[in-house]
Amino acid sequence: MTQTIQKTLRDSAAMRWTALLLLALAMFCSYIFMDILSPIKDLMLSERGWDSTAFGTMQGAEVFLNVFAFFLIFAGIILDKMGVRFTAVLSAVVMLVGAVIKWYAVSDGFVGTGLEQWFTDNLNYIPLFDELGVSPFYSGMPASAKFAACGFMIFGCGCEMAGITVSRGIVKWFKGREMALAMGSEMALARLGVATCMIFSPYFARLGGQVSVSRSVAFGVVLMCIALIMTIVYFVMDRKLDSQTGEAEEKDDPFKISDLGQILTSSGFWLVALLCVLYYSAIFPFQKYAVNMLQCNLTLEAPAADSFWAGSSVTIVQYIIMLVVAAAGFASNFQKNKMAKYCLLGVSIVALITYCYMGYMRQSAEAIFAVFPLLAVLITPILGSYVDHKGKAASMLILGSLLLIGCHLTFAFVLPQFTGAGAVIVAYITILVLGSSFSLVPASLWPSVPKLVDAKIIGSAYALIFWIQNIGLWLFPLLIGKVLDATNPDIVNGLAAKTITPEEAAVQYNYTAPLVMLAGLGVAALLIGLVLKVVDKKKNLGLEEPNIK
Repeated sequence: MTQTIQKTLRDSAAMRWTALLLLALAMFCSYIFMDILSPIKDLMLSERGWDSTAFGTMQGAEVFLNVFAFFLIFAGIILDKMGVRFTAVLSAVVMLVGAVIKWYAVSDGFVGTGLEQWFTDNLNYIPLFDELGVSPFYSGMPASAKFAACGFMIFGCGCEMAGITVSRGIVKWFKGREMALAMGSEMALARLGVATCMIFSPYFARLGGQVSVSRSVAFGVVLMCIALIMTIVYFVMDRKLDSQTGEAEEKDDPFKISDLGQILTSSGFWLVALLCVLYYSAIFPFQKYAVNMLQCNLTLEAPAADSFWAGSSVTIVQYIIMLVVAAAGFASNFQKNKMAKYCLLGVSIVALITYCYMGYMRQSAEAIFAVFPLLAVLITPILGSYVDHKGKAASMLILGSLLLIGCHLTFAFVLPQFTGAGAVIVAYITILVLGSSFSLVPASLWPSVPKLVDAKIIGSAYALIFWIQNIGLWLFPLLIGKVLDATNPDIVNGLAAKTITPEEAAVQYNYTAPLVMLAGLGVAALLIGLVLKVVDKKKNLGLEEPNIK
């Protein structure tokens, strides 16, 4: 009987979730590198001379090739023709190459080289792109930022390729099973990378009392090596699965350009894609500035140099507590015994309160924002399981947009009204709620795509959605930087006249205008979500129906 049921690796729950863990760990590492400079924006200004425009332009460059060279479209074709395992390894290699280039760009070894001089003298004008206002470089942009942007472009190609590959891989291993729970769990683990980045990027940058931004990026490069190893192990597992099932993604149902018509003519697909770009444009670009926004809005005083809170060991202790929050909260979702479930929840809540207290005592904006994904780790599997068994994906998208709007407006208008401990409490609550909003969308959005397109072109459908999403991820980091400089002329002029130091300027920006802009994206996402729910009801797309029937 058992042999009849468990015919393949996919039929074994342990093997399914092992495959998921490998993919999720690779994404965990990529999420860390994606935001590796975000918590040290202030140091990039003081150590490398990157103002907000340079920082935002470099951050937006991550997805430049995906958008303007249509690399994501090609990535989807590669995925459909070559299969999950080949594309997973390829994406990890591409990410590693880009990461190494970015590391060298911000290292001391780049300073004073002929390469630095070349980047100073060149790429100041890109024909057509400058005319259209979409160039990834500009005249006067620091050479290190230009070269880092080049590396980040390459990394971004691999990262977004990995994103659609992981989604396709989960569909392959979990279709007809707990797919939304699997996708939610993958995103929960991957987003721990955001917290890890916020904790350890400043830690490595200031390690030993000597500031070095390249140490933070080197930490990310090591993790990208680990991601490559994870994808190679997944390659072996996936090949074993195909040998058992007789599947051959690269030969059966080959991709045809005409298949794109099935995607592009689906109104449900376009609504999901628009909601995706609007929502994620209000989240990922914000992450790149969030720490600096807190530095500018919270009155933080460094603890005494000889205290425990100023030492390096507190970083390790706080990260261990963070892992306890995440592990206990995540594990509570899978407990059938109520006593065990509530005990794990209690441990998670106590650890979360302890973490928040430590963040306040450290007076660290990085540590405060690091709570962003913790509530997501706890509730994303719950939401994914709910979609699997109860449905209501479209409704959850609407709720996520509402929370997003409220959080950005709170950061813009409420947080500046508080000082001291009160401001930190408001910041913690708002960040946690924003994290819960971030859980609602992926747990409901990504499992909905297979309901909208044919199985053989799921890779291309994900690629198109990611391409549309990448337009926002390119544009809004750039816009936030430009808006910051435009709405803070005193800082810009002071830096130019050298009446204010870079260290002082880095923590004096007024973020109201960028935050209102991001809240506007949430309003647009809310409207699209409402339309999507109407279309779903009219055309019976099945978005409100459970995945497991």
